[in-house]
Amino acid sequence: MNKDQPRWTEIEHLPEWDEEFYDVYTAKKFGKWVMLKTLKPSLKDDPEMQAMLEKEFDVRYNLAHPNIVMINDLEEVPGIGLCIITDDVYGDSLAKLIKEGKVTREHVNKLRHQLVEALEYIQDNHLAHHPLRPENIIFTENIGNLKLIDVGFDQRNSLTPRDTSEDIANYGRVVKQVLDSVDFDDPALRKVADRCLDPKRRYTTAHQLHLALAQRNTKTIYLWIIAFLTAMVAILIWMSLCPPTPVQP
Repeated sequence: MNKDQPRWTEIEHLPEWDEEFYDVYTAKKFGKWVMLKTLKPSLKDDPEMQAMLEKEFDVRYNLAHPNIVMINDLEEVPGIGLCIITDDVYGDSLAKLIKEGKVTREHVNKLRHQLVEALEYIQDNHLAHHPLRPENIIFTENIGNLKLIDVGFDQRNSLTPRDTSEDIANYGRVVKQVLDSVDFDDPALRKVADRCLDPKRRYTTAHQLHLALAQRNTKTIYLWIIAFLTAMVAILIWMSLCPPTPVQP
């Protein structure tokens, strides 16, 4: 690190990323891109809001998951105030991709795997968090990796059945909204989403949801294998029943 290099440069507000209580910025810290999350100006002098910001930092600082935004520090940034500093995850929110009609099969596949794995991690660590929404699901700019940006404001001894049930229902809503916005379908994923939204049949935890999606993937693969083997057997039977064509001298 160059000792003469300014600590903070290229600070820019990202209004489309703002949360209920926070404004979000992108910036460079010693030349490295990071994200900043700070209380809205009207809340900065509120002791309860300040305590909430510090508690969120404490809760999230030790989290480590590839699909959850990692927190690096809590620091006063000139001209902005006390900020939670996170890894750079600049990209497009799922809400923006839906609005612009840019959701691809790869995005849907990551909702099936990466989003559920992140949700399972959150529940395993007993994190109370804001509802899962397209706005807090980000696909990074360079490699399109899925990241959750709003994953916990409190850590408890355990989550209630209502907490985990709401997670599953919100996952179903997100998936249904996505599938209803694209020009292709994923019947297996839609069926899982429908069950997530049915209070009588809903999976009780993200782990159950993860297993259900894995089983449906496995079932699909088995069906393709069976179809392929059936076709091969049919071809072999046909070849065995058809007499060879005599070779002309």
